Amino acid sequence: MSVVTVSWNTGPHLIEAVASILAAPGVDEFVLVNHGNPPEMIQSLRTMAADTDNFVLIETGSNLGFARGCNIGAERASGDVVLFLNPDAVLAKGVASRLKASARELGEDIWVVGARIVNPDGTEQRGGRRGELTPRSAMISFLGLDRFLPFMKSLHFEREALPDSIVTVPVVSGAAMLMPRRGFLQMGGFDERYFLHVEDIDMCRKVRECGGEVWFEPRASIVHYGGTSQSSPFFVETHKALGFIKYFWKYYPGALERLTTMAMILPIFGAIWGRVTLLQLRNKIRLVTARRKAFARLRRMEARQVARAAQECAVDTAASQPPVSESRPL
Repeated sequence: MSVVTVSWNTGPHLIEAVASILAAPGVDEFVLVNHGNPPEMIQSLRTMAADTDNFVLIETGSNLGFARGCNIGAERASGDVVLFLNPDAVLAKGVASRLKASARELGEDIWVVGARIVNPDGTEQRGGRRGELTPRSAMISFLGLDRFLPFMKSLHFEREALPDSIVTVPVVSGAAMLMPRRGFLQMGGFDERYFLHVEDIDMCRKVRECGGEVWFEPRASIVHYGGTSQSSPFFVETHKALGFIKYFWKYYPGALERLTTMAMILPIFGAIWGRVTLLQLRNKIRLVTARRKAFARLRRMEARQVARAAQECAVDTAASQPPVSESRPL
């Protein structure tokens, strides 16, 4: 097994992710494609690569996108299977071995295995297992119609019961995606027209169209922090929206379908940018609220200190006064 990770200004979780991969039993090779990170981070990665035999560090010199970076890493890797893993995902002990065992059961055919992606608190993350992406399912998801209309099925499966063993699903997440290296390269790798996001959805569809299966492995849980990139969230989400449009344009070429895609451009961008704006506003409100609470606690502490100082001053003053003698009449 070769683990391939692509990094660009990932943030402090990158070192934790790299350390977990290098320490994980079952990982035979680690290929890190560095599109760009702060100088001190790059130096740390170079030192780790120099001290570790199975750590291959590739420096591209510029941000070539996630799909291109994965393809570069897969071409350089030597493993029979490749686990594409996000740079802010932690590979716990036993997960790589579990995925390896699943790969042996599936053989050398074309397939994809996705891990169970969880948040740091252990809850299953959105997007780890999904249904087929179509213009209809996308609009249901973007507008949240499944929350109000029971007959509208959600595109995401994280709220459904967790299966006991590996099962087929239409789509898994590229945050932790295992594939046979030979089959991946034979299919041309990830479509590099996707710069960031949706390339994993495209790959799952490509595998299924080639007669392969997409599998979800619930027994392999990977912690994914998410949102750790130092780039602007609007930059990331803009490429996600463009990815959806490219996907629909690629797989739905009919005239009516193209018109539908064109009509969806504004709703897609509106939904994605609106979500980012709401998240930023919520974070700002939380920050302001936390600051106000901190200032209130500070004022209460200062008030208690002033009261305590005044009390101590009053005690000292009383102790320093001479005793009053009683006078009795003769």
